[in-house]
Amino acid sequence: MPRPLSHIRVLDLSRVLAGPWASQNLADLGAEVIKVERPGVGDDTRGWGPPWVKDRDGKDTRDSSYYLSCNRGKKSITLDISTPEGQDIVRRLAARSDVLIENYKVGTLARYGLAYEQLRALNPRLIYCSVTGFGQSGPYAPRPGYDFVFQGMGGLMSITGERDGEPGAGPMKVGIAITDILTGMYASLAITAAIAHCERGGGGQYIDMALLDCMVAFNANQISGYLVSGNIPKRYGNAHPNVVPYQVFPCKDGHIILAVGNDSQFTSLCRVAGRPELAEDERFRLMSGRIVNRNALIPLIAEIMTTRGMHEWIEVLEAANVPCGPINNMKQVFEDPQVRHRGMRVDIPTAAGVPCPSVASPMRFSETPVEYTVPPPTLGQHTQEILQGLLGMERAAIDALAAKGVV
Repeated sequence: MPRPLSHIRVLDLSRVLAGPWASQNLADLGAEVIKVERPGVGDDTRGWGPPWVKDRDGKDTRDSSYYLSCNRGKKSITLDISTPEGQDIVRRLAARSDVLIENYKVGTLARYGLAYEQLRALNPRLIYCSVTGFGQSGPYAPRPGYDFVFQGMGGLMSITGERDGEPGAGPMKVGIAITDILTGMYASLAITAAIAHCERGGGGQYIDMALLDCMVAFNANQISGYLVSGNIPKRYGNAHPNVVPYQVFPCKDGHIILAVGNDSQFTSLCRVAGRPELAEDERFRLMSGRIVNRNALIPLIAEIMTTRGMHEWIEVLEAANVPCGPINNMKQVFEDPQVRHRGMRVDIPTAAGVPCPSVASPMRFSETPVEYTVPPPTLGQHTQEILQGLLGMERAAIDALAAKGVV
């Protein structure tokens, strides 16, 4: 059965993470993704190691694990798009593509004659997605930007980190480049929606994705609470502003997460803990009371949790349907029985005979499952195939471009 986007060709002019994450999602859905990279250098993240991908002899290659994380399922061609010859090839590829993704600074591709309006004249059905830090308009549009900056500007760091007055208090970034990942996910959704629109006869269109916009939108209930009340959200560390108890607690042999989301779960927690009277206390009986009286309740829960080990607590709490869990490191994540059952690690075969480790897509389809047959490409691996097979260029012409450093 063909995968959902097996009829779609994507020309990917993006690099680093947000754009490549979007194009990898599309590749997972079956799209043919042609990744355009700089000759001799490639995507910036190829060099973001160690750790490095290993070859069949166990030696480091020139590609980092970072690059590995967001480029499976793609074809790589090398092309210097700052040259007239490179720009001409991009135009020819765009004329034969359904989607183009780029993350150049605002105005850069227009100077190369590769802006949306210029390419739409060649392909009216083209869906052109630009991913930038601040979007195509506004006072900050010309600025560059990185994930860390947007976690701060977009408000996330103001609510992430230990609360004021506690040891280690202060704003804290998330441990991954979450703004890039979010923007890649939003871009994937926008592109698939635009494909549906085009296939209903609506033609192509331009998509303007901004990392700052995505970070602001991601604040969800926290920013909604501010807009409704006017109260600026604070940092709660591992606690939750609207759910109590919902945080990390020390145990005899480690830490446990309690995520008690309703009153019946709180009653079950108190029963299992041997303190049923807490669920009957008017201060704590309802969630609203637990929120108001968290400073009285949390020390009581903290004292209770120190009486048993983490695994003992998890066993009895899960039996009572009280949401809880451990704090796993990455090794423990992939040792977890549920993660293993779900097949979240996949090893993609490579031409060199060395399995390429990858994290499976969380998208699970009953009829058109994601396939893991194409590993992240080596730099320029498919240049000859694309230029000769798709564009019909003669070998001599390609060799001439290579001699000039265009490909």
